[in-house]
Amino acid sequence: MAKMIHSMIRVRDEARSVAFYEAAFGLKVADRLAFESFTLIYLSNAEDDFELELTVNHGHGAYELGDGYGHLAVSVADVAAAHGHVAGTGATCTAIKELALGGKVVGKFFFVTDPDGYKIEVLQRGGRFK
Repeated sequence: MAKMIHSMIRVRDEARSVAFYEAAFGLKVADRLAFESFTLIYLSNAEDDFELELTVNHGHGAYELGDGYGHLAVSVADVAAAHGHVAGTGATCTAIKELALGGKVVGKFFFVTDPDGYKIEVLQRGGRFK
């Protein structure tokens, strides 16, 4: 059986991205591998062993996200508190929304945008969002 271990996004500014993910989600650098033409930075926290890999391609300008990328998602115990915390870092956040199906709320969430324009969905823990 396969085990999911990380997801990778390309970023322009390592320090800015590391600072964002630490301030917003408590992710810390677990490892940093600097190669001649690129650097890989692995971020994680005690909550899970799944990591976010930031790839910095040296000398590369801005990336185009295109229309194929969706979003990363994290779950939190208290979505309202998380919204206040993340918005307090200066990050751009949507309002908290509810997703209902058949009259039943199946998700409560907001989105935040990272420094490179990637969307992160922050979901209230519960149901299928553990």
